[in-house]
Amino acid sequence: MRAARAYVAVMDRVSLGLGRVMMWGIFALMGVLLWSTASKALGAPSLWTLETAQFAMMAYFMLGGPYALLIGANVRMDLFYGELSPRRKAATDCVTVIFLLVYLGTLMWGGVESTIYAFQYGGERSPSAWRPYMWPIKVVMCTGIALMLLQALSELAKDVLFLATGRPDRTATEGPADAL
Repeated sequence: MRAARAYVAVMDRVSLGLGRVMMWGIFALMGVLLWSTASKALGAPSLWTLETAQFAMMAYFMLGGPYALLIGANVRMDLFYGELSPRRKAATDCVTVIFLLVYLGTLMWGGVESTIYAFQYGGERSPSAWRPYMWPIKVVMCTGIALMLLQALSELAKDVLFLATGRPDRTATEGPADAL
């Protein structure tokens, strides 16, 4: 149990810290889109802005995922879940997190294969006019998926610890309002 609590504490701190850093990522995305708008208005559109905005949004989404899972900002069916007791919620979460782990494992498998492919043959490039290398964003994607897997395991550990001890083990935060 001590090892599980230590894992939860470390993983929750990592997710909380990364999530707070990624909150600022929206400003990078806004800067790219502002530059895109300004350059088009001045008659000299930049080739790189569309893909850079897409890459920034994907990084923002993937690296912010563990934080969203940590603070409970993920989507659930509260129609039934909201009426459950805390113990039943924990038991339900123990079952549903298995589906999340399978989904993330499948994503990770495909992401790693895609990243390996991006490094082969001299480096995969985008077919656009700008032609950036694809491996950096694929590495970010795999990193985000791996962190989501680790955070999902942390959430599972919290639920198992709660079911075993009857005490909630929310080390970082309890909800979205507490995290800000």
